[in-house]
Amino acid sequence: MKKIGILFGAENSFPGALVEHINARHIDGVSAEFVETGAVQLNKTPPYSVILDRISHNIPFYRAYLKHAALNGTVVINNPFWWSADDKFFNYTLAARLGVAVPPTVILPHKQLPAGTTDRFMRNLQYPLDWDSVFAYVGEHGFMKPVDGGGWRDVHHVHNREEFFRAYDQSRDLCMIYQKAVNFDSYFRCFVVGQKKVRIMAYDPRRPHDQRYLKDAPACARTLLRRIQHDALTLCRALGYDLNTVEFAVENGIPYAIDFMNPVPDAELHSVGQANFDWIIKEVADMVIADAKTAPHVPELRWSAFLGATPPKAARRAKKKTAAKKTSPARKKPARFALEPAPAGS
Repeated sequence: MKKIGILFGAENSFPGALVEHINARHIDGVSAEFVETGAVQLNKTPPYSVILDRISHNIPFYRAYLKHAALNGTVVINNPFWWSADDKFFNYTLAARLGVAVPPTVILPHKQLPAGTTDRFMRNLQYPLDWDSVFAYVGEHGFMKPVDGGGWRDVHHVHNREEFFRAYDQSRDLCMIYQKAVNFDSYFRCFVVGQKKVRIMAYDPRRPHDQRYLKDAPACARTLLRRIQHDALTLCRALGYDLNTVEFAVENGIPYAIDFMNPVPDAELHSVGQANFDWIIKEVADMVIADAKTAPHVPELRWSAFLGATPPKAARRAKKKTAAKKTSPARKKPARFALEPAPAGS
């Protein structure tokens, strides 16, 4: 029996609905359940063919467990090795190299020294910092946020230098980025599944959390929606995320990628709405069932392989495509970090 495990925290609607949906399909040899684990023994192989991870970013024990599972052949979504290394500033740099529009962004030194350090640890840092060049590049209207944060924690919307420095003073020892604010006329959140399927959802980040997904979406040009879909796929394929949300703020017809490090995207019924919820459940179920049928994978015992230069799933797909190449041509999937945008209309 190929077991699909759902590892989750405070979520209520999504994990249970996904398990019920998968099991209701009655697929021979495949079942789904909530992950259950205690102390993890080095010589014991986890019983899951696939684990969908919704909580390890908050629980280091779970993150270590998932890496152990991946080493033993479990397909883990999203890749715990890459996710441990990722950060928003890298993502913006990569997006710009890929031709995806991003606002001017800078990374800032820690306001307070990280624990266990002194000023002698910072002798390579320019002092005083050239704040005029920062404001000349980004402007005085922007957002300050942690380089690896999420859930709108420690995010500050600033409108001038006084507010900027007040926010910076509150950042403690966090590493922050400062990004130019986009005066958007429309905003979209894209749910991307399996680096193939995209759900473009009208969204308003200025509203209360449970009202951000808009039921009455504004009319949009088809060319804009195609570009949003194209850019969302480009980013997720380059970063290797099989589950992610990508947010775009549209100003003067240009969709700026604002946030695309969301490997545990909100999927709760009360916030995304019934139509979006039903789509997410079906597409995620399709993905994990397909992975379960091909599991276990045999990992290459090198750190770079686990980090995902060639993710196990991508490697299996590539092998199948190579075998079928003589009979039917197949589009080559961009390698992770390859600076090659996804083809339009993917």
